[in-house]
Amino acid sequence: MTSPFVSDPRQFYQVQDPPPGAAVEPTQLEIEQGFAAGKNSDPLPKIFQPLKLREYTAKNRFFVSPMCMYSSQDGYTTDFHLSHYSQFAIRGAGLILVEATGVLPEGRITPNCLGIWKDDHIDGLKRIASHLHKYGVVAGIQIAHSGRKGSTIPLQLYGTRDSLRVTADEGGWPDNVYAPSAQAYDENHYKPKEMTKKQIADVQQAFVDAAVRAEKAGFDVLELHSAHGYLLHEFNSPLSNKRTDEYGGSFENRIRMLLEIVRKVRAVWPKEKPLFVRVSATDWVEGGWDIDDTVALAKILVNEGVDLMGCSTAGNDPRQQIPLGPSYQVKFATKVKENVPGMLTAAVGIITESKQASDIIESEKADAVSIARQFLRNPSFVLSTAHDLNVNIKWNNQYERGKLKTKYSFF
Repeated sequence: MTSPFVSDPRQFYQVQDPPPGAAVEPTQLEIEQGFAAGKNSDPLPKIFQPLKLREYTAKNRFFVSPMCMYSSQDGYTTDFHLSHYSQFAIRGAGLILVEATGVLPEGRITPNCLGIWKDDHIDGLKRIASHLHKYGVVAGIQIAHSGRKGSTIPLQLYGTRDSLRVTADEGGWPDNVYAPSAQAYDENHYKPKEMTKKQIADVQQAFVDAAVRAEKAGFDVLELHSAHGYLLHEFNSPLSNKRTDEYGGSFENRIRMLLEIVRKVRAVWPKEKPLFVRVSATDWVEGGWDIDDTVALAKILVNEGVDLMGCSTAGNDPRQQIPLGPSYQVKFATKVKENVPGMLTAAVGIITESKQASDIIESEKADAVSIARQFLRNPSFVLSTAHDLNVNIKWNNQYERGKLKTKYSFF
């Protein structure tokens, strides 16, 4: 397809058809020149097969997981965010989720986190979503509230001071940290105030308003952040939720906050667009939230219009004992997938190798792999995995001369 003529030459772009990351049959010349070992296998490895998400289709099963970049002031995107997300789009990721984006100023983790609490944030986010679309990416955004883990320092400052707390003079909000219960995560975080019913209603409305803004910004997928010890996870877990009203106590009461937000968000989020929820499938603490709770939650959410559950773990209690290792969280995505018909799952956590990622999808342990740090180490992980699996995929037009070879030649 010919690249379009644009009235403003500064807006010119090359049409990518097919888009980078999509499996394509190599030509005989490409095989002879060593750019492909041969024809693609039939069927393709499942990790390079498309994934249907309501009216959208991810060209492959590689998701870029939302990762905080701590590179914002007052919630605004910058050129850094555009270049950061673009590098994954250019190199073939199927779906990209923009990092945890605060639905309120006090819903950020740090003063340098992205925000979506005011209309002024829309244009910057729209610029990112629009650019991702040029590379055939399903563009998503994760919306979040930090709860009791808010008003803290960015990750790069860890170890440079005695506490993680950020003061008001430093741009923090120590007097406006709140949570289901007045219980601090640990001594390095502020002790939160217990949320009033009005605050609960206000936060729910903030998620709804954020969903509307995400739609205006042009995102295809919305993910609610209910993991890693942030506000919605804090409501779910009995370790952090000690309330005695209808938002605490029983399982049904503790999930009420998330469930009400899902219902309200789904009502304003277009029906053709997928809705994801990221959860911590276990607290890794005895007596805390566990995989049985996660499965029970998924059975409810799938009937409320949630399409995919990203299955991470931990982050809600410093007593957690995490058995770190390759694919250590995959079993939770598998458990949900096997027990909740209709709920897609994304596997998360120390997925770093081509064969490892492919095997997760090939063995139907999850529907997608949500990759985080490995994409930071190797933004070309999709391209290198294709090479390792002998799958010919499209490279973006501008980089095709750098395509990996299966044999050397002078071409």
